[in-house]
Amino acid sequence: MYRKRVGVIRGGPSNEYEVSLKTGATVLKHLSQDKYNLREIFIDRNGNWFVNGIPLLPHDALTHVDVIFNALHGQYGEDGKLQQVLETHGIPFTGSGSFSSALGMNKKLTKDIYKKANLKTPQYRLIDSDENLNDKLYEIFRSFPVPLVVKPASSGSSVGISFVKDFLNFESAIREAFKHSNSVIVEEYITGKEATCGVIDSYRNYDYYPLPPVEIIPHEGTFFDYASKYEGKSNEIVPGNFTDQEKKEIERLAVEAHKGLGLRHYSRSDFIIHPHRGVFILETNTLPGLTEESLILKALESVGATLEHFLDHVVQLALSRK
Repeated sequence: MYRKRVGVIRGGPSNEYEVSLKTGATVLKHLSQDKYNLREIFIDRNGNWFVNGIPLLPHDALTHVDVIFNALHGQYGEDGKLQQVLETHGIPFTGSGSFSSALGMNKKLTKDIYKKANLKTPQYRLIDSDENLNDKLYEIFRSFPVPLVVKPASSGSSVGISFVKDFLNFESAIREAFKHSNSVIVEEYITGKEATCGVIDSYRNYDYYPLPPVEIIPHEGTFFDYASKYEGKSNEIVPGNFTDQEKKEIERLAVEAHKGLGLRHYSRSDFIIHPHRGVFILETNTLPGLTEESLILKALESVGATLEHFLDHVVQLALSRK
């Protein structure tokens, strides 16, 4: 029996390189080798492509594969650039297309989509790197109640995000965020329960299947940043301790964000549930990690779904070009 040839791309030049290696390892380990012929395609931190340790041009590395499983995260793999390469070569791939990936990576444009779809999101202000901030920085700080949140406008996995309580920390947080993006978002901090919710296309007789929302409880003194997501500095409750109304609203917002951004196959959105103001959507991850710590995997387990079945489902969606 002919086995479809699946190229698993991992690594990449972004600051999420290590997470990408783990995601790729998960896919290579759990995607059925009885059904698929797996081929690892590695991209190093400098953007060089390798197959079986041999350096190749992208065109040559993509030869003799039927479909690509995109296990990259962050810049290049999640912002539409790799997707453009694959689309140009006419190769089906997992995850969202180039336009939606670029849109989802830009937090300012994402917030515009949220507002257009009437999804409640925290108030914010955008700062560009070419702005003269000498006279503006204090005014911007004073325009938000403290604490507040500072984050890069184009970055994934909460990289470069800071929780700010005073003006001295605000300046350093702005500088840190500019290391990861040419634009920075200053955002109001919403108190409440933290949650995340995944969405899978064409799953279990749903066009868009929302996984059970996961409640995130960061360790004391932290919030749901990169370390909480990938370094075990949080506790996760699956399914979370939400009221029926909160659960339905989280799931609805996750699906509407997925649809509004034009995403495909799977995504995951993060939320804050304020005790009086309701559910706020914070951001959407267009290509969630699939490491052992990944919340998508924990949510799948909570509904009796296996990782193998999920990976197979995503590959089949890609092959059918849905």
